Amino acid sequence: MSNGSEIKPTDLRGILKYVPRFQGQTFVIAVDGIIVADENFSNILTDIAVLRSLGIKLVIVHGIGHQLKELAALRKTAISDDDGTGVTDEVTLELAIRATGRTTHPIIEGLTQNSLKAATTNAVRAVPLGIIKGVDHHATGKVDRIDKEFLQQLINSQVIPVLTPIGFDRDGHALRINSDLLAAEVAEALQATKIIYFSAHAGLEIRGEFRRAISVDVVRELLAAKPESINEPMRSKATHAVHAIETGTPRVHLLDGRVLDGLLNEVFSNEGIGTLIHGNEYQQIRQATRRDVRAIYNLTRQAMKREELLHRTLQAIEKNIEQFYVFEIDENIIACVSVNFYPDKPKFAEVGSLYVMPFYHHRGIGKKMVDYACKMAAEHGAASVIALSTQSYTFFTSVCAFEEADKELLPESRLKSYEEGGRNSKVLTKKL
Repeated sequence: MSNGSEIKPTDLRGILKYVPRFQGQTFVIAVDGIIVADENFSNILTDIAVLRSLGIKLVIVHGIGHQLKELAALRKTAISDDDGTGVTDEVTLELAIRATGRTTHPIIEGLTQNSLKAATTNAVRAVPLGIIKGVDHHATGKVDRIDKEFLQQLINSQVIPVLTPIGFDRDGHALRINSDLLAAEVAEALQATKIIYFSAHAGLEIRGEFRRAISVDVVRELLAAKPESINEPMRSKATHAVHAIETGTPRVHLLDGRVLDGLLNEVFSNEGIGTLIHGNEYQQIRQATRRDVRAIYNLTRQAMKREELLHRTLQAIEKNIEQFYVFEIDENIIACVSVNFYPDKPKFAEVGSLYVMPFYHHRGIGKKMVDYACKMAAEHGAASVIALSTQSYTFFTSVCAFEEADKELLPESRLKSYEEGGRNSKVLTKKL
């Protein structure tokens, strides 16, 4: 495996900007059993210690599928189910309980080595899954209740709760629970900000294509209409990600637990290394404020040097900040656009300063920004918009339905600056 390490000591400023945003929030870390057994797991625990030191509240949920299959092979015993979704017979339950111990121990041991307090709990009350389509699932359970007060007491005492995929009913009988489901239920109970699922896979693939970020709406539609289009190992996590987001967890990350520094790169960078499934609130366009001036300037500076955008100083952006709209991902500005109005032509507006970070190209963000700018222009009474472009004019014509026009269409003040600028931009227009 590639070690995937991208964060360097020089990136400390980049990490620190996230600290106020995540401090005091709750992350649920869900780790498949195969990752607990992987040589990289000790590095994940070190990353967890970093998160904890930054004031992020953590809960760990672990699976046991790998350990359960190992025990079954060792004993030469057949098991009825390995992931907590099928039938759990007596033999499988007994081995699942033993596998839980084999999995929990290295987690507690590793947390202790990182000077972190941890505790396994009986905070999960379960009930039998019951008879489904005529099949009795015996000791397979589902979550009935999460004792969130108990978990919060532990968290507030600087203790990391470690939850196993074995729950207990009212009478204290053990029931096997799917760990992906358990993570989603815990996140809902604790109003977590993120679930981070660690598995032995890079993330979500749609028809064989890896997806870095995807909306919950798209995942929900695929699961309903074409579940086979999602790579099979990720279907369970995708299903429970949808449930988690629908019940209040804004973001779910799917990561390869074998990648060195994967957790830190996922949490403390715009791009991440895995798949992010996000709710609608994750991606948003909003009007810029004075706090965004430097971010807009830094975002567009290279494009201005390449003469893709008209040069604007920091002061010029600040002076006209009310004209700008920005696109955020996880509160980081990754795109901007401006809308300018002309008093002498009230039915007319100009769309400008369109820029999208290169990493986010070919994801439809540029078109969304232009569409949004046109919407804002229309709301202010404009009947048509123009855009001036030297290098991206084909984007405006082929993707955004603009048409080339003569420069005489420009308002008098804009025509003057156009001719004085000497950039010879193409003039493009669109009726609203």
